[in-house]
Amino acid sequence: MGLLQRRTPLGSGRRRSWWIGVLAILSVVAAIFILALPAGGTRTEPASPSTAGPATTGAATSSTFSPAASPTSASAMVTPQAIGEPRTSDFRRLAGAAATAIYTWDTRTASYSEVYSRLRDWWDVLPDGSNPLTVFVQEFEATGVNAGTFATLAGEQARRSATVQSLVCDGELAKVRDHPAPWVGLHVCTATLRVVDQSNSDRNAYAAPVSVMVNCPPATTAPIDHCAVVGFYATPSRIVY
Repeated sequence: MGLLQRRTPLGSGRRRSWWIGVLAILSVVAAIFILALPAGGTRTEPASPSTAGPATTGAATSSTFSPAASPTSASAMVTPQAIGEPRTSDFRRLAGAAATAIYTWDTRTASYSEVYSRLRDWWDVLPDGSNPLTVFVQEFEATGVNAGTFATLAGEQARRSATVQSLVCDGELAKVRDHPAPWVGLHVCTATLRVVDQSNSDRNAYAAPVSVMVNCPPATTAPIDHCAVVGFYATPSRIVY
């Protein structure tokens, strides 16, 4: 009993010394680990420099191209002469030629689309769109021909010709005296035509009036060195007398 009592304190002292040694070692390891960390906590990698170059602003990325402004006058536009259209500054001459062209076609040598296109080339649309091609179509058909009738007439080899019998312009017309043209250089002429319609089986001659609007210098909407047709009326209620 006495021996056993003396050994017990000795075993407890050894175990205590062992734990103290372990704690000392752990303290040293912890100290080394803490010292190894950089000041301020976890290390972060610096951002890599961008290789895309400086950012462009909205002004720099937007297109600098701007379309050319629409011309405000016909003199800024180059329009080719239509077939048979005289290049002249004599508005009477041009009006007479246009009146004749309006009432001239031949189904033996041209299709409806060719006749239409040829006459369409005489009509110079103004920059403000005040004389649209819808009016051209309406007034061309008022001469008594359209795609349907032309096809029927082609079967009979029909053709139409015209000559100017009289031509009155501007102040010679009562309606123009009462309501003058809206700008200098715009002229209105009314031609009385002798029209001849012929086919393989028939021939008919009659008089037909047509009013032609001609735009000439110094109008800003006209070509700089010649006149241009900007409209015509074949509808009876719109003829200018």
